[in-house]
Amino acid sequence: MSIELRHLRCFLAIAEESSLTRAAARLHLTQPAVSRTLAALEQHLGIRLVDRSTHHLALTSEGLAFRDRAAAALAAFDAAVDPAGLRRRPLRLGHAWSAFGPYTTPLLRRWQREHPGTPLELLRVDDRTAGLARGEVDAALLRGAVEAPGLVTEELATEPRVAALPSDHPLAARSRLALGDLAGETVVLNTVSGTTTLALWPAARPAATLTVANTDDWLTAIAAGRGVGVSSASTAALHPYPGVAYRPLPDAPPLPVVLAWRDAFPHPATEALAALAREIVAETRGPGGGTEPGAPRA
Repeated sequence: MSIELRHLRCFLAIAEESSLTRAAARLHLTQPAVSRTLAALEQHLGIRLVDRSTHHLALTSEGLAFRDRAAAALAAFDAAVDPAGLRRRPLRLGHAWSAFGPYTTPLLRRWQREHPGTPLELLRVDDRTAGLARGEVDAALLRGAVEAPGLVTEELATEPRVAALPSDHPLAARSRLALGDLAGETVVLNTVSGTTTLALWPAARPAATLTVANTDDWLTAIAAGRGVGVSSASTAALHPYPGVAYRPLPDAPPLPVVLAWRDAFPHPATEALAALAREIVAETRGPGGGTEPGAPRA
């Protein structure tokens, strides 16, 4: 048999709904039809994509990997046959939080002036690659190590890290902090799109952790006094929040800011975007404001 787009759309509906019944309703199909389509796809690939051994449908490890590939393939197809995109295809630039930090506005303004024929759309997507691995964007501004396969990354700058605390926390009275000062605290971790993990503390680690799924929930938890957090300096500049105080963490390693794009079939304007980003960083970086831009690496 040959795989068709309907097989991919059916699988992605199952993956997103975590239910054959809900996927069938979403696709306006019967549940047996959805089951047959999934079975045919698995038979063609020779792997099990969905674990049916429990009461709750879940993707296998192979299913999780295939989900990202299927989403990217469908996004590429939909973009290719979109009449509006054929006339004026935008460059979709994803970010999980804080975009390009202090360089965001210069980048958007310069791009609009120098590349008026290619709109630059800045999109926030709450996952580790800001939608890049799933094909939702053409390029992404990311922080920290990027380990997703099939991506090319270029380090543009680095940012110092800061601690985020409830504004009435005793540590907020200090002008700066060390990682060790947070060892006795509950640390709020954004496990979906954040970069902070317990590995940041090489010795004494925090007493407990609280996990959230995005920057908004991270800020809310800290303001509510449920814990403290660590992020980049751009978070402090671009995300002021009532009840949250930011303090420098000089002993924490700086956080790389990278531009990433897919190795296969990149947007035609990707190289121009990378060049402009490098130029803006070089022109506007102050003393201690970051590293020299790096070379692309696969």
